[in-house]
Amino acid sequence: MKNLAKYWQLLLVVPLFCLVACTGDSATGRGAKITIGTVSYTEGAQVLKKYARFQDHLAEKSQSFVALDPAFNENRALARIRDRSWSLIFAPPGLAALAMQDAQYQPLFPLQGISNLRSILVVRKDSPVQNVKALNHRSVALGQVGSVTGYYFPLFNLYGLTLSELVFAPAPRTVLEWVASGRVVAGALSKEEFDTYASQIPGAQFRVLAADAHYVPSGVLLISPTIERNRQEQLRKILRETPSVIAQEVGFIPTGALPDYRYLFSVVGRVHQIFPDAPTAAQLKPARLQAGTGSRAEYPAYGGPD
Repeated sequence: MKNLAKYWQLLLVVPLFCLVACTGDSATGRGAKITIGTVSYTEGAQVLKKYARFQDHLAEKSQSFVALDPAFNENRALARIRDRSWSLIFAPPGLAALAMQDAQYQPLFPLQGISNLRSILVVRKDSPVQNVKALNHRSVALGQVGSVTGYYFPLFNLYGLTLSELVFAPAPRTVLEWVASGRVVAGALSKEEFDTYASQIPGAQFRVLAADAHYVPSGVLLISPTIERNRQEQLRKILRETPSVIAQEVGFIPTGALPDYRYLFSVVGRVHQIFPDAPTAAQLKPARLQAGTGSRAEYPAYGGPD
């Protein structure tokens, strides 16, 4: 009889255990999987090493399984943002703006970044092109959708032109390679990216044709709207109390003020008037950069080389 009683007790305990476990593993509760999203042009091993201690810290404090899911270009990142498959995003400014506007992600903390990041257009040093207007009916390379310096700011400033061809490079270095080889006349990227990659292309000589007058705000650490509000506050507290060494490794500032995205939101909105649906082809031939309302005078022109 004692054995029979223990048998019935076991039958009652097992379902109860399953109920508790399943509840703790819900999509938003404690114990649920947390997926970290980031964009990186570097090799996977480097990214995994960079986030390893942060993953361990977050997993321990949240009592959750934490996975890193890097995207190696902006297009892949946008797909994950749209289906909200990332719980937390270490988002550069362009992707952060899209995630906040289109997918209702919420900003938590600013990311470390270059305080004076700017968008530039470059040409070969021997190019006859001397100003932005001279790019009319010529070929230009941009970065991927989601890049502020490689996509949004350049399109914003090239508004009104008709380009013979507009091509979208998978990475900033590719933009410079295409300019150097003559594949395109001009290419857009950030000044920082230019300084990093220009010297890595053998025999190439470039000239900065124009620089946007506006500085790009820093990126943001975002949290998914699919996470329940109390859980969001729990994660916010954990992140705020992250040891400074670990926070610095992954590049967010727990004590920092969030950047002002108002101007960037307006740029994204204007660009969406040019391309209501983001281009899905690798090139547009020709590309008429005209849409929406208002005159060209309402758009900030590139300044001179800086």
